[in-house]
Amino acid sequence: MGYRVAAFLACCFLSFHLQAQPLSVYVNLQNQIMVWDDGMIRKIDYLTPISMKTGRTAIPYLDNSRSFKIYYGGGVRTINIGFTNEYHVTDNLVAFLNARSLNVFDNGVVKNLSLLAQQYFLGDSILLFHDGVRNEFKAYYNGAVFPIENFLAGNAIEAVKVSDNIAAYDNYANQFRIFFRGNIIAQEDYAVSSFDVGRNTVAYIDLNRQFKIFHNGKTIIAEDFPPENYTVGDNVVAYVSNDGYFKIFYEDSIHTIGFFRPQYRVGDNVVAYRDGGGYFRAFYKGDITTLESYYPDNFIVQYNSLAYVNRANVLRLFTEGEVYDVSTMFNNEAQSSQESWQLSYDVLKYRVGMNLFKIYYKGTEY
Repeated sequence: MGYRVAAFLACCFLSFHLQAQPLSVYVNLQNQIMVWDDGMIRKIDYLTPISMKTGRTAIPYLDNSRSFKIYYGGGVRTINIGFTNEYHVTDNLVAFLNARSLNVFDNGVVKNLSLLAQQYFLGDSILLFHDGVRNEFKAYYNGAVFPIENFLAGNAIEAVKVSDNIAAYDNYANQFRIFFRGNIIAQEDYAVSSFDVGRNTVAYIDLNRQFKIFHNGKTIIAEDFPPENYTVGDNVVAYVSNDGYFKIFYEDSIHTIGFFRPQYRVGDNVVAYRDGGGYFRAFYKGDITTLESYYPDNFIVQYNSLAYVNRANVLRLFTEGEVYDVSTMFNNEAQSSQESWQLSYDVLKYRVGMNLFKIYYKGTEY
């Protein structure tokens, strides 16, 4: 009975965690830090920060006096005063260094992972790091630390890639390994020539030059010959095959989009591309949406969304399969300025005046 209750509570927490709305932040005319969180705007600090980064559930920043603070769960927590020299944030984790001491902020809790971190690689739910004290690689995942390898080949950064909840690497014995859901998978007994990672997914070219895709514990041979190029996102792989077809792997199926070599970009769940006729299209969870009759020079694709200013000077947002015309207040100068609008996960922040901002999320303006 106790196990069922615990499992139920864990599922409830996971559901809440996955459905929690993302955050957005800006500095107003009074140089105060304002956070948009779940439809509400909160003032969290009174002076412009030295630096600040936005995650899905947390906003870490160095305040005006170099104190390291994190906004999380509706409030601000001071982590330390003047010790943090480097920090990064993803969906669920904040990793930060105090000198060479590596720490992680996870679900409101700070944990020290290593007193001497030589390297670290951060994903949304996983942190792969080299512990210089024990001279081994470890992975922090789901609140626990797992041993990975005593030594990765030459400490070469290019042999290690980490994404949302998965890591792939060539180890010291030139074997290709995948760390997934707390387990090390002996994927290949040799080093692979290239690979890329995304949520639940690893694509790579094996020793026989076959193109393989690992997804949710299952591996398929996608192509018998190496593709011309490929990129991995969240549960999705986009690539141009050896014979010139643009294809997208999604939900264990390969979708042949057409016989053309497109410009394309993968951002988490969205594949944005220029089709054979020059049209701007977006592939999202199996469906294709036509956005424009041309391919824009400047756009941002992230999480479930894509944003850009079109030729009619309209700030347009594609999110979760829907298209919204957000604002007509943009000109050509604003179109190329990243300071005028910014997409953070699925939240679009845009400037309407000097340090005056509006927030747009799923069809609602705040």
